[in-house]
Amino acid sequence: IQERCINLAKRGLLALNVEWFGKGQLDTPGFAHYFINDLDLCGTSGVALHYLSQRRALDILLAHKNADPDRVAVTGLSGGGWQTIFISSLDTRVKLANPVAGYSSFVTRAQVQRNLGDSEQTPSDLATVIDYTHMTAMLAPRPALLTNNATDECCFRSDDTIGPLMSAAMPVYELFGKGDRLRYHINFEPGTHNYLQDNRQAFYEMLREYFFNGSKDFPTADIPSEKEVREAHELYVKLPADNLDFHQIALNLSKSLPRERALPVGKNAAAVWRSAALKRLQQIVRPAEFKATAEMAGEAALRGQDGVRITVWRIKMNGGVWTVPAVELEPRNATATVIVLGDSGRKALFPEVARLLGDGRRVIAIDPFYFGESGIGRYGYLYAMLLAAEGERPLGVQASQVAAISRWLTQRQAGLVSVAAFGPRTSLIASVAAALEPAAITSLELHGSFGSLREVIESKTKVEDAPELFCFGLLAQFDIKQLLALIAPRRVTLFVPSERAGAELRELAGYYKTLDVDFNPLTAASLPK
Repeated sequence: IQERCINLAKRGLLALNVEWFGKGQLDTPGFAHYFINDLDLCGTSGVALHYLSQRRALDILLAHKNADPDRVAVTGLSGGGWQTIFISSLDTRVKLANPVAGYSSFVTRAQVQRNLGDSEQTPSDLATVIDYTHMTAMLAPRPALLTNNATDECCFRSDDTIGPLMSAAMPVYELFGKGDRLRYHINFEPGTHNYLQDNRQAFYEMLREYFFNGSKDFPTADIPSEKEVREAHELYVKLPADNLDFHQIALNLSKSLPRERALPVGKNAAAVWRSAALKRLQQIVRPAEFKATAEMAGEAALRGQDGVRITVWRIKMNGGVWTVPAVELEPRNATATVIVLGDSGRKALFPEVARLLGDGRRVIAIDPFYFGESGIGRYGYLYAMLLAAEGERPLGVQASQVAAISRWLTQRQAGLVSVAAFGPRTSLIASVAAALEPAAITSLELHGSFGSLREVIESKTKVEDAPELFCFGLLAQFDIKQLLALIAPRRVTLFVPSERAGAELRELAGYYKTLDVDFNPLTAASLPK
């Protein structure tokens, strides 16, 4: 970066290099995760902070006495390339843009795993509004050079990326009669993820043509600058002691969330609240109307020596949009059914399943999206984030799968259907499913549930470890207490609740009384059956 800036300065150009939140010096120590998704949970766009910072940098640049507002260029590599298209497409003060290996279309991301991007590249709902193809076209008629590397080992390789962007944007440039202003450059030497000499010189050539009328006095070859490169400590900019990062901003926001914390008092008020709150929950998690059908994964069901009938199922949602693997264990004379899911996947739930079978209940252990056998593997969280960028919510998909399976079981006349979740993540999924499905899910057992969604932020949970927890805007409207209140008067039992759960959820017993039900979710597990 220094060499780039020095080379620009030697050409008489003013160069401003800025580090945004979560980049370089502004990283949260010890965490590569940028915590943008913490802000998502709070209902605030982390990408908006990127954009506002970039726009403010332009303000500062253009306030400089030597700045020419008619000759403002933005360029950058990788995350810097993403920032280049983001600010350049939205702020026409940028007169020339050169993103280098910075982005691809959403179609390309879905097709090529290495192009999936990260939290900033795929913010929630972006693809429902605009694609990067449109952003590229929005540069028209300003000069733009799309630079990509032929053998890029990171992302956005030229053969994947350039074609869709050029074919989408060129017609717009041609409408302006400026088709020659949209160009691309493929780097072959070294061809890797770089902004080295070849890529820099391609940028200098654009500057000469469009900012200096093609003057031969403007050099386009790299100028030796190795002796002028400073040590890192010489360039360190001391930040204010109270300078906030994404995580700290999210912590501050979460303190006042959800916006309506108190539960309603009185049955009439509770009914009005529940109707409005359920609509808000649906808007946030965006559940799908899944209809579950099932096919046996084996030739036939097996009956074990203990009399338990075992059936392995593939449960298909809407004919196969999603498939959920499941194992059904049915003791003789079972009259009720419990759906079981856990943070570690269904294979790790043998002791829990054995206990439930001992109670005489039919058990169907499932792996919803992203858990157990339904995991995606490497880069799975990037697919989950891409799903959110396209307008769906991983949490909504998971909860809808659980709800659909409960309806399928009810139609099979499997008796009363309850859900038991083991772990904080699946406890949240089960809670949302029960709130959304009041008819088929008759009760809920939660083992290890969060007491508050603020714990997700406080514990610095990473999106790659639990993407469904960062459902955009969930904490702004609902915490665990409000979600469980939506399920009442059906019984929600918290087994061995944490100290945090005890403090955050103690109001629920009073809320059940408001509904004329004498029940305390925090102590019910220790009561006689």
